[in-house]
Formats: sequence, C-alpha cells, structure tokens
Amino acid sequence: MSVESIKAAAERVRPYVRRTPMLNLAHCTGAELPEEFHLKLECLQVSGSFKIRGAVNRVKTLAPEQLANGLVAASGGNHGLATAYMARHSGVPATIFLPTNASPIKEQKLKRLGADVHYAGSVWDEAHEAALKFASDRGAFYMHPFADDAIVSGQGTVAVEMLEQVPDVDLYIVAIGGGGLITGMSQVIKSVNPNARIIGVEPAGSPTLHASFAAGKVVRLPEITTRVATMACGRTDESIYEVARRHVDDIVLIGDDDMQRAAELLWFEFGIAADLSGAASLAALMSGAVKARKGERIAGLVCGAGVDGLGA
Repeated sequence: MSVESIKAAAERVRPYVRRTPMLNLAHCTGAELPEEFHLKLECLQVSGSFKIRGAVNRVKTLAPEQLANGLVAASGGNHGLATAYMARHSGVPATIFLPTNASPIKEQKLKRLGADVHYAGSVWDEAHEAALKFASDRGAFYMHPFADDAIVSGQGTVAVEMLEQVPDVDLYIVAIGGGGLITGMSQVIKSVNPNARIIGVEPAGSPTLHASFAAGKVVRLPEITTRVATMACGRTDESIYEVARRHVDDIVLIGDDDMQRAAELLWFEFGIAADLSGAASLAALMSGAVKARKGERIAGLVCGAGVDGLGA
C-alpha cells in the first residue's frame, strides 16, 4: 500500500462509486460547533458506507478463478454489505458472518442483496475466525476488512476526494474499527499536507489502536464492551499499526452514548441517517474528546448509514 496505489485505486473505483458531498455543519442549533466543520457524507455511498471503495478495488484486482467460488466476509455490517454488493455485481455468491451484536437492519440489507448470512460469536474477531474457516473449506475468497493492501488502498480514496472538495483542512477526525480507513486516508493526507492533524476516534469499549499505541506494539484487547459492532475489533494488523503510528497524531476515546447523541443530532438537524460509527467524528467534537483550535478548518465523515438516530 502506498500513495501511488491509492491514486490508482481512485481511478479503478471511480465508475462504481459515488462522489459523495461534503456538508458544512454551520448554523447548527443543537450543538456549538466550529464554523468550519465539514462532514463527507459516505452514508450516501453505494451500499451505505465507504466500505464499497475497498471492496471494489479488491474485487477488480482479482483473477476470475479467485472469484469463482464466491466471496466471504466477517463484518459488523458495512464491510459485509459492500462485499455482498460486489458479489452480486460479479455474479457470484456471498457469505457474510456477523457477530451477534450486529444491527438487524444490516442483516435485512444483506439478505436483500442475496447474501447468505451467518452469526458467529459476540464480536467481530469471533465472526472472523468462523468466516476464515468457511472460506478455506469452500475455496472462496476471503475479503478481510483491513489486513489487505487493496482494501485499504480503496478506503484511502475517501481522502483523495476530500482533499479536492475542501482543501487546506487543518484537522481530520476519523472513526476507527480495525484501522483500515484511517490508515489509507492518513497516507494520502500527510503526503499533501504534512502539517495537518489526524485524530482517530475509537469507542472506549474497543480501544484497539489506542491500546496498541500505548503499548508500542499491536496488542489484543482482553475484552470488548462497546455495542457499536462496526467499530468493535479486538486486534488490528501489524501493517495497519505501523502506518498509523507514523501518520496518526492522536487517538481519542468516546462513549457509545456520545455517538448516540451525535447520530440523533445529525438526524434532527440535517436529516442524515447515520449509524453510530458514522456519528463518531461529530461525537468526538460534541463530547470534547477532540478540542478544536481557534480558526481551525476541520473535516470528518459520516462513514456509514443507519437508523440509530431516528428514534430521537
């Protein structure tokens, strides 16, 4: 994975994804936010999240024989949807393994895309082990959500567009699950603007990269307590850690309830239906976990769609 591979991925995925808009959250009455705070609405993306970018890039670089027996993924929801979408596009079966805390809405969407859905374990890592075994037994291709250079290069194309849409950003706030999104984005951002701050956001109940940064090496979390399935990961990959360690300036932790409040605000103020991970960038500011400097231009993203804020 490199800046060059991410730029190549941007050209490869362009015909298959949407160039999602950037929204300035000025004039928000429900919270005091910086004047220059922009969110990229990847909740409007094909399949409902940025994950389609990595899925397209991975599938479009596979040989036909690698695709022949279908695609398999383990996911909190969004990566599974992207994988199922690309399996349907490619005319092959998709088998998706979900942890038991995944949103029922994600399961409904997966089945609508024609995916075969299995539940395995209470967190992503357990679903991942079951999915790996299934893929090996069936000779199917396993779509890893972050320990795959082609996937991460695809996710990094978010930053390529953001840099074009809102230049001269001082601070980027990015949600972290396994770390693929922030790793791909940070490589591109730092190559263009080395002085930009990049801050990752993790749930306090799943501090995957935060704990690894503190330890100076990749560690496995002893437990995961967050209810946000799309941000729950017990262990990142060494390659993800090494890139993030060089380019990510800080990682902050927020509560699930912080994301809930932010998702409710996005719906009430802007009519944006975000899942809890999609509300993480906003939640980091609203909760005070990230403190903006005076005059800073800030960008984040609504990385996934969901109904978490609609009941407010």
